[in-house]
Parts: sequence; C-alpha cells; structure tokens
Amino acid sequence: MTIALLTAAGTGTRMGQDIPKQFLNIKDKPVIIYTLERFQRNPQIDAIAVVTLPNWIDFVKAYAKQFSISKLRWIVPGGETGQESIHNGLSAIAIDCAKDSAIMIHDGNRPMVDDEIIADSIAVFKEKGSAVAVIPCTEVVFNGKNSECARTEIPREELWRTQTPHTFTLEKLLWACEQAKARGLTGMAAMCQLM
Repeated sequence: MTIALLTAAGTGTRMGQDIPKQFLNIKDKPVIIYTLERFQRNPQIDAIAVVTLPNWIDFVKAYAKQFSISKLRWIVPGGETGQESIHNGLSAIAIDCAKDSAIMIHDGNRPMVDDEIIADSIAVFKEKGSAVAVIPCTEVVFNGKNSECARTEIPREELWRTQTPHTFTLEKLLWACEQAKARGLTGMAAMCQLM
C-alpha cells in the first residue's frame, strides 16, 4: 500500500496572515485541496492522511467532501513541531496498515507536485528502499560561523536541496521517530534529515 501523508499543521507565521497558508484560497479553492487533488488523481496512491491543526480538522473534512477527495482516510491533529506532527500521522496510519507500507510525506502547502515526481519517488523507493525529492543547488554557498567571515566555498555541484515528497516504509519512519525520542532529538526540519 502507498499512502500520501500530507503535513498541514503549520501556522504560517512567516507569511503574516491570519489563515495558515495551506488554507488560503486561490481561485475559490484552498491550497490544501490542490495538493490533495494531485494525490487523489494519482493511480499509484492508495490512501491519503492529513496532519493538521486541531481547529482545522472539521474544515479538512468539509473540504474533502466538497471536492470529492475519496482517498482521504485519516485526519490527525498535529503536534508542537513538524516532527511531532508527522509522528502523530504515522501512529494513526500504523493502526490500520502493514509496516511495509510506503509512506510518501509531502507538504500540504506545495500543490505543484506532479505525477512524474510521484512516480519517480515510488520507483526509487522500490529500487532503493527510500526516496527523497531533490533539486540541484544553483547558488554559490560558503561555510562560515557567521555572515561576516566565510571560511570555504562548498562546490555547488556537490549540493542538493531537499524537497518533498520523502518516501520510506512505515516501519522505518516509526523506528526513526522512536529513536529521535529516545535520543532527545527534536525539531528536525524534515524527515529525511531525521532518517
């Protein structure tokens, strides 16, 4: 089984809006719905889970009904951090699904994911056991302790910027979350970093 786990529990404080960015309307449709529709239409995705802000759970349910998102099986309240939110989603999925299920974690506020990225992620996951979408780094990057003193340039040809989706087995993701808890690792920026 291949499950898309969409993260939509951020408050969007950097945008300075009253409404979290995943729920902003673009052409009379919330951003989260555009993202859900990408996974709804993809034949390789069997089910969808959304981790969201507790006060927005009913909105996600209503939007899913309004826009016919039939693959949505779980709507889970998020945690204090993205890492905790993902763990909440994984724990809910684990109640119903086999440990070898493929979990494709994707940001709910990134609707531009296309079928090619989803297919490539699944293909790499099947071949290698995990997959992380990346794009090449085109900027010149320096390493330094502060913005006043750069020590060395890092060749950009060796750098990749991670994107979502990140695809791993449910078992591996749960293991990583439990290891993080045991080791006191919190606030990881992305599951690929934690893995």
